[in-house]
Amino acid sequence: LVNQLPEANFILLRHLFGVLHHIEQNSGVNQMNAFNLALCIAPNMLWLPSPTGPEEESKSTKKVAMLVQFLIENSAEIFGGDIASLF
Repeated sequence: LVNQLPEANFILLRHLFGVLHHIEQNSGVNQMNAFNLALCIAPNMLWLPSPTGPEEESKSTKKVAMLVQFLIENSAEIFGGDIASLF
């Protein structure tokens, strides 16, 4: 699915997840592992198109956080092994 994105969107996501992956690589010092990063970032990345109840929003947030965590942990495979060279 990532490869089907417009090039500008792909580049933006690649850089964003490159930064998040870099932060996660230093989690021993900064306490920000992929799970913690996902909890902080996910609510700002994707949300339901219309207001819903708290239960639905909670379910949606958990799903998005799991996706973001997966993308952080697998960013090299998803966005290319040279993701660290962006910095």
